[in-house]
Amino acid sequence: MSAADRVAELTATFAGPSLDVAWLLCDRHPADRVAFTVVDGTGGASTLTYGELAADSHRYAQALQGLGVGSGDRVATLMGKGTDLVTVVLAIWRLGAVHVPLFTAFAPQAIALRLEGSGAHVVVVDPDQRHKLDPGPDMPDDPQRRVVVTGTGTSGGDVSLADLVAAASPEPVPAVTTTGDGPLVHMFTSGTTGKPKGVIHPVSYIAGWQVYLEYGLGVTRDSSYWCAADPGWAYGLYAAIVAPMAAGIPSLLLSGGFSAETTWRTLVDHQVTDFTAAPTVYRGLRSSTAPVPQGLRLQRASSAGEPLTPEVNEWAGAALGLAVHDHFGQTEVGMPLANPHHRDLARPLKPGSMGRPLPGWSLTVLANDKDEPAGPDVLGRVAIDVAASPLMTFRDYQIPGQSDAKFTAGGRYYLTGDAGRLDADGDFFFSSRDDDVIIMAGYRIGPFEIESVLAQHPAVAECSVIGAPDAVRGEVIEAYVVLRDGNEASPELAAELQQLVKTRYAAHAYPRTIHFIDTLPKTPSGKTQRYLLRSRRRTELATRETQ
Repeated sequence: MSAADRVAELTATFAGPSLDVAWLLCDRHPADRVAFTVVDGTGGASTLTYGELAADSHRYAQALQGLGVGSGDRVATLMGKGTDLVTVVLAIWRLGAVHVPLFTAFAPQAIALRLEGSGAHVVVVDPDQRHKLDPGPDMPDDPQRRVVVTGTGTSGGDVSLADLVAAASPEPVPAVTTTGDGPLVHMFTSGTTGKPKGVIHPVSYIAGWQVYLEYGLGVTRDSSYWCAADPGWAYGLYAAIVAPMAAGIPSLLLSGGFSAETTWRTLVDHQVTDFTAAPTVYRGLRSSTAPVPQGLRLQRASSAGEPLTPEVNEWAGAALGLAVHDHFGQTEVGMPLANPHHRDLARPLKPGSMGRPLPGWSLTVLANDKDEPAGPDVLGRVAIDVAASPLMTFRDYQIPGQSDAKFTAGGRYYLTGDAGRLDADGDFFFSSRDDDVIIMAGYRIGPFEIESVLAQHPAVAECSVIGAPDAVRGEVIEAYVVLRDGNEASPELAAELQQLVKTRYAAHAYPRTIHFIDTLPKTPSGKTQRYLLRSRRRTELATRETQ
């Protein structure tokens, strides 16, 4: 089957007029097939078959139904990766309700924003996360909120998930059907450039993620597949849970936070062939003193969530014997660009490339001064051609009109908000977020390329580059650098980093100032918030001028 035919088949599957989400993701698969392998922090593992998941999710759905949950209602989860999470999420969809994922690293303020914005009045929470829901300065009291705690211990007005399930009817809940446009997930953007916006994913959004699983990641029935991303965000939810369920492919879930030792052990113990994670995971493995173990069976490694800087593949080639493929996506649209692993689409990697459009997507780079494609290697605006992209489902944010600036006049192009270029071969190269482009003395400079050079210095753990106001040039380049343990900030090191950029990137585009700091401001998903660095620097400079 051609890629185009496969896109058409999956689009028809998830965009029909009468769809049972639980059947599409679970019930149609053989009952004895493994759906998930769940690994704990000690290396212990358990499996969950589709038959077990179907039976358990019916009971969980009965429990939620007893709380009044029905079609269209929002149910939030503040849970770690594990059997309870996937069962609760499937139970939500059995009732025609809408899942609101909450990242377990969120503080109360971020949780409150999402609960209020989604209108979720039922929250399923792990015991170690329960305190974040206590009323306080950052968590307004909500008398209507029902808190369901996993496990058996509860207090106050909470209810135990285990007790609810034990008391629930053993009978299956009736199937609830929806359409391809029906709401599936209500989540929020990461807040990289400002306040998070509500995004409601329709059921048809699943098709794009299954295309990504098959063509971008190259996962097959013969794969041992592990997506290490957290399901509190779109990439982890869809790449680790939803897409594998749609395809009937087993997926591995590792509970707990990242450690190099645990990651290496899991890769070996489960003979993982297909691995995908955020660049920070690969950087963490690279920086760790834990040795690369014997017995790895990796065949495909992928990265998404933020741009992949070159030092990762310099390390991966030697340590893993393969290259990590960079992929690009957004909460709004899914994963339209990739350096694909599928044998029919794979080709040699170009350093720094985001890849090419996956099947079902059409992208270009628009000029900055008009809504027409820019020439080869001209820095412009990365955009999706909506009419030519059958997997495109995004039309607007939760609040109507918030997306107006995301579409060109007439709605032909969706603007990703990223600056980049397209070479003569059709490969895309990321430069920065549109707002992060630095215009210095008439030159348009993308921070990412400078950050990529700085990150190659052995003393640099991570860095971020911004444009700071300058009376003569308009803006000048400045860098914020976090050093690796054992390295100390000094004027000599700053000069060395400046010279590195002059030598490896461009003599005019070096950071005029190097700021050594302990941490970079980031979203809870780990994306650097350059706009906060810009705001801080402008305030510092303005204060200095008035003194």
